[in-house]
Amino acid sequence: MPGKKRKSGKQLKKKLQSQNMTLNGAIGIVGVLLIGFIISFSRNASHSGIPVEVTFPEIENQPKLAVEIFKKNPIQDIKIEVLNGCGIQGLAAKTAEFLRLKQLDVVRSDDADHHNYPKTVIIQRNENIESLKHVSNSFGVLMNDESRIKIVPDETLGVDVTIILGKDYESFPEFNSFLSSKP
Repeated sequence: MPGKKRKSGKQLKKKLQSQNMTLNGAIGIVGVLLIGFIISFSRNASHSGIPVEVTFPEIENQPKLAVEIFKKNPIQDIKIEVLNGCGIQGLAAKTAEFLRLKQLDVVRSDDADHHNYPKTVIIQRNENIESLKHVSNSFGVLMNDESRIKIVPDETLGVDVTIILGKDYESFPEFNSFLSSKP
């Protein structure tokens, strides 16, 4: 038995030498490739090349930046709730779109508690009277129109103004022309 161990020890030594030679060869090849990449990179990095001039065409009607649009038409800090009180499907969503075009922030659009409101009502929900003025101007409603303008404070709603759309929604010229332009 002891003779076998020595023989296998010799074989193991040869196998290790063979593996070491293979590993050394692979390290050598990778080293050569690495040196080649370094030389190639240094030549490309120091290469001056042909100078290229880039010219951009002049644009007559350049699009406006969002900053420019915002400066001209800033979004008002008015939170509005739009409720559909006449039952016309999608009317609250279209009204929200109309008000957003006027830079007013519609935070909620939904159905009212019922669909039998004969007149559109604009309800002030807090002490910010300027918000009521902006919204009433959007619909062309005078501030002294007591049949349409209501002041019913309710801070729990989290809105400045509530609009309940009544069956007379077509009586507002600007809003009506907006609706007729929509499909």
